[in-house]
Amino acid sequence: MRIGLSYDLKTAVTKNHNVDDALEEYDSPETVEIITSALEKKGHRIVKLGGGAQFIDSIRRDKVDFVFNFSEGRGNYRSREAQVPAILEMLDIPYTGSDPLTLAVCLDKILTKKIVSLAGIPTPKWLVISEEKELTKTDWKGFVFPVIIKPAYEGSSKGIRLTSLAEDVRQAEAEVKRILKSYNQPVMVEEFIDGEEVTVGVIGNKPPKLVGMMRVVPKKQPKHFVYSLEVKRDYLNQVDYELPVKLPRHVLAKLEEYSLNAFKTLGCRDFSRVDFRVSREGTPYFLEINPLPGLGTYSDLVIMAVKQGWTHEGLIGSVLDAAIERYPKCASA
Repeated sequence: MRIGLSYDLKTAVTKNHNVDDALEEYDSPETVEIITSALEKKGHRIVKLGGGAQFIDSIRRDKVDFVFNFSEGRGNYRSREAQVPAILEMLDIPYTGSDPLTLAVCLDKILTKKIVSLAGIPTPKWLVISEEKELTKTDWKGFVFPVIIKPAYEGSSKGIRLTSLAEDVRQAEAEVKRILKSYNQPVMVEEFIDGEEVTVGVIGNKPPKLVGMMRVVPKKQPKHFVYSLEVKRDYLNQVDYELPVKLPRHVLAKLEEYSLNAFKTLGCRDFSRVDFRVSREGTPYFLEINPLPGLGTYSDLVIMAVKQGWTHEGLIGSVLDAAIERYPKCASA
């Protein structure tokens, strides 16, 4: 097949930014080449479509049979990840990954938590602050500190820094003000679950299956571990990745159950990554789901898969295979 690649390079987004993690979700040329090579080895011809306005021009000019989508979208809109799939659906071009509705919902942490809660999946208590003036009316009495504070519509740990863990109201208010000012979107204040950080990879559709589970273990034991942007940027020195996860069987069973339930409830397709904190009592708490997880060398999903015996190319190929199965005409081509 002639497969188009939709993506957003860090170097292609030239707008001035007031935060140092503004480009965190965007990809490098190396990731594009890794995906290109993996798909070419499966016998496909690759057309690089890019992202943003370039993608719109390219998809109208260059005829493709299928699109391998890993575009994060432009701007800080809560529906930005839905931009490329929406255009592809309008043009009736098949593509990998979740549809626009799922991508938009899952980038909105607040809406996602409401939905998974209705599905019976535990998630930490939270509140939302949309404007600084709301702080004067915020009732903190229902919260047990510390709390974690994050932008409501971001991924890749954007906005989640070492300062994001607040031990008291004063720290919480200061951090809320920082995020409101820097990211121009609502802020979610979430109960901090003091326990284990576990991420779960899911791939496929009928039925979806686990790629694996991975526990993130800090090399130095802080009072409270936060898998912050600073940690992710220096992960080789900051953390170890544990596979298989050394937790009780009943906890592992719940992690699998909740991951697959969240995947299905939210309408995810082909692949995703689900993040949890497991409390000291052994309860997994859903934090968020990424229906468009990174496929670069340093992506948690890729690290997890490789540690489970997959190859990087094999993981990319499996994502494509899962997507093609959803389109009978493509599967028989």
